[in-house]
Amino acid sequence: MKTEYYITSDGILTRHENTVYFENTNPETGEKNKRALPINKIYCIHAYGRLTLSSGVIDYLAKHGVPIHYYNYYGFYEGSFYPRETLVSGDVIVNQAAHYLDSEKRMVLAKKFVEGGSKNILRNLRYYSKEEMSPILSPYIEKIERDLERLPAAATIPEVMNVEGHIRNNYYSAIDEIVPEEYQIVKRTRMPPENKMNTLISFGNSILYTTILSEIYNTQANPTISFLHEPFARRFSLSLDVSEIFKPIIVDRIIFKLVNKNMLDDSCFSGSLGNMLLSEKGKKIFLKEYDEKLETTIMHRNLKRKVSYKSLIRYEVYKLIKHFIDVKEYNPLVMWW
Repeated sequence: MKTEYYITSDGILTRHENTVYFENTNPETGEKNKRALPINKIYCIHAYGRLTLSSGVIDYLAKHGVPIHYYNYYGFYEGSFYPRETLVSGDVIVNQAAHYLDSEKRMVLAKKFVEGGSKNILRNLRYYSKEEMSPILSPYIEKIERDLERLPAAATIPEVMNVEGHIRNNYYSAIDEIVPEEYQIVKRTRMPPENKMNTLISFGNSILYTTILSEIYNTQANPTISFLHEPFARRFSLSLDVSEIFKPIIVDRIIFKLVNKNMLDDSCFSGSLGNMLLSEKGKKIFLKEYDEKLETTIMHRNLKRKVSYKSLIRYEVYKLIKHFIDVKEYNPLVMWW
């Protein structure tokens, strides 16, 4: 089975025959390390450190369809080495573009992404709305439900985004009731994140974006044509659309686990309030949980077999493709487990 590789330190990627190697030097001891990354086991590479690649490695990774996703100092997505697409379908691309150009068809999909994400948000809050937490979380749940009822009446994309923004603000306020004070969001901030929870959310959302991009790459869909988010230059905005559905399912649940089980301490963060990042230790802990979450399987009630969380993402993209070519109307994934 192919694996996602996470590189959190500076180093060099080299190639020898059919194997890619990551080479780096321990900054404390000066010891040189060399780790093999067998090409047939690489699904994609996430580079959080400065990564030097030889032309031979680039050519080799391209031939095997292995993307590399780069992140900056803050852990935010910077860009990708995106191999030439091999799963190309003119019919899918034409119909995907047609759904963007037709305002009614675009609106249908934009609302579906918000609907799916909001219902998954509600699933998270209802999970925690038990016993003593019920009186505290119930008002937030009711506000989100009322906002969700406004969604069908939204007539423009900005109005849809406004509904989504209200829902997410109430969700973040509810999260502050669930987590300890030192992990409260208070206010959502991004560049840079101002506190621990903002740091965790930004880091998780960034890597989810690239995971979804890798899954889209392995389908016939075009990652630059989106519906809820505007398809600007230099970004794969369909990943942003799909991430609305999976942020509550994957990222938020990982964060709740890390916080509620006291898996993090102050050494997992660097900087100070107002400019906070995950330390290398914090990144490794988060990425370990993230990788385990992607490989976790559940019994799919439609497919009647066990599928991983990563497979759920690709299945979601295939559902979109079926919608584009008028095979089956798209309905977003909503947690049933």
